[in-house]
Amino acid sequence: MAEQEADFVIVGGGSAGCVLANRLSADGRHRVVLLEAGPRDLSPWIHLPIGYGKTMWNRKVNWAFYTEPDPNMGGRRIYWPRGRVLGGSSSINGLIAIRGQAEDYDRWESLGSPGWAWSNVLPYFVKLESNPEHAQDQLHGTQGPVSISSIGRRHELIEAVIEASARLGVPRTRDFNGRTQEGVGYYQLTTRNGLRMSAAKAYLAPARKRANLSIITQAHATRVDVSGRRAVGVLYRKGGRGHSIAARAGVILAAGALQSPQLLLLSGIGPARHLREHAIPVVVDRPAVGGNLQDHLQVRLIYRCSKPITTNDQLNSLFGRLRIGAEWLLRRSGPLAVGINQGGLFTRVLPESTTPDIQFHIATLSADMAGAKPHPFSGFTLSVCQLRPTSRGSVTLASRDPLAPPRMVANYLATDTDRRCVTAAIGFARQLAATEPLRGYVEAEVLPGPEAVGDADLLQFARQHGATIFHPSGTCRMGSDPDAVVDSRLRVRGVDRLWVADCSIMPTLVSGNTNLPAIMIGEKASDMIMEDSRSTARTLQSAA
Repeated sequence: MAEQEADFVIVGGGSAGCVLANRLSADGRHRVVLLEAGPRDLSPWIHLPIGYGKTMWNRKVNWAFYTEPDPNMGGRRIYWPRGRVLGGSSSINGLIAIRGQAEDYDRWESLGSPGWAWSNVLPYFVKLESNPEHAQDQLHGTQGPVSISSIGRRHELIEAVIEASARLGVPRTRDFNGRTQEGVGYYQLTTRNGLRMSAAKAYLAPARKRANLSIITQAHATRVDVSGRRAVGVLYRKGGRGHSIAARAGVILAAGALQSPQLLLLSGIGPARHLREHAIPVVVDRPAVGGNLQDHLQVRLIYRCSKPITTNDQLNSLFGRLRIGAEWLLRRSGPLAVGINQGGLFTRVLPESTTPDIQFHIATLSADMAGAKPHPFSGFTLSVCQLRPTSRGSVTLASRDPLAPPRMVANYLATDTDRRCVTAAIGFARQLAATEPLRGYVEAEVLPGPEAVGDADLLQFARQHGATIFHPSGTCRMGSDPDAVVDSRLRVRGVDRLWVADCSIMPTLVSGNTNLPAIMIGEKASDMIMEDSRSTARTLQSAA
C-alpha cells in the first residue's frame, strides 16, 4: 500500500513542473503532489540576476552533471549544469526570454505532432507572460505569471555592437520574439524589479497555500510504479528512506531532458536490451527513450576592451562593487539586475538557411568560462551558437542506482553541417569585432587569438573550447511514428496515465534559449492533461 495518495503526481519542480502544479491544482478538484529532488529556492543568489555566477557550481542547487568524454571535442567531458531546486533551471539560468522561431513549431507539426504548430503554441506564450514593454503588440501578454522586462539602460559597448552589426546587414530590433527573430539588440529578461522571475516564483508562490497542493522537496524520484500497462504511482527517496505515493489520475514526468528519460528507463520503459543489461524488468520496449539528444554548443570569443567600461572593471574594483550594489539597492538596476548577457544577435551564416541559424550572447564581461571569476583586465565576450544542430547524442543508464547520474553522450559537431556552421559563426563574430565602431573597442583578441587563421584552426578552437549553453532537449521525442516516445498529447506510448512534459519532448531543438518554451510546454500540457482526465472520467461514468 502506498503511504500517500493523490490524483496527479508531478516529478520535477522545474520550469514545466511548476506550471503543472499550479494549473492542475487551480480548480481545487484534484489533489496534486509535486516532487522536487532539490531544496526550496531560498538562496539569495537565486533571486539576484547576477547570482547566476554563484549558482553555476553550487551542488546544493545544481546537479553539476558531466557528459561522457566526447571524441569530437578533444576527448573532453563537458560540464552540464542543471537546476536542482524549486524552479529547476529557471532558478539558475541566464534569464533570457526567447521563444524560438515560428518555423520551429511548424516543423514540429510537420514531423508528426499535430497541435504544436506556431498558431497553436503562440496563445500559450501570450498567456504565460506579463510584458508591459510590448503591451500594444498582440504577440505579447500583459496578465501572465512570468514577468518579462526590457533592459532600460543602454551600454556603450552593446551600442557599438549594434552599430557594427548594422554595417554587416543585421538590423536593430526591440523584440527577438516579434514577427521576425533576425536582428541585434538588447535581450528581454525574466525579471521584475531587479529580481529573477523563476517558474517557482511565478507559478508556485501563488499556489503554495492551496490545500490540495503538496510540494515535497528533497524528494528524489526513483521509479514510476506501473501496474500492467498503467502508471499508478511514484517511488521516491527522502531523508535516506524510501517512500511511495499513489496516483489515481496519473503521473507526469517533468524532470528535464536528462532525468525524465532516466526515470523512464529505471521504470522499465526503454530499449529492452539496455534495460536487461542493468537487470531492469522490461515493462515496455521503447527503443527511442533517451535518444535524439540535442544541445546548443557555445563557443566564446574573448576580447580585451580598449576602455575601462566593462563589468570586469566594476567587479574587480572595491569602488565599482560598492557602486553597482548601491545602484541595485536604490534603483533596482545596473549589472546586478541584468545578469551576464545584455546583448543578442540572430543572423544567418549558412547559404542554405532561410531563417537565422546562429545566436550571439553578448556579455560586457569575460571569464575563463561561464560562472567563473572575471578576468583581471577590461574584457567582453561574443558567445556564438548554432541554433539548429543536426548532431544527435543520447542519455542512457550508467547504473541501475536511481541516485547515480545518467550517462550523457553529447556527440557535438558530429555532422558536416554543424562543423560548417560553427566555423562560419566564429568567422562572423571576428568580422563583427573588426567592424567600426566595435573595432575601436577591441584592444586584442584573447580567444581564439591571432594564431587561429583558417577554418581548420577555428574548428579546432571550437573543439578545444566549446561548451554547452545549457539547452539539452529531445530525449523523449514527441511524434506520431512508432518510434516516438510520447504522442502529440504527451502521453507515453504503451503506458496509460503517464505523461512527459518538459524539453525532452521536443522533436527538434528550438532556435534559442529554452526556458520560455519549457514553460509553454507546461501550460499546454496542463490543458491537455485536464482534458484527458475529464474524458477518462466520462468514460468510466458511462461504463458504470
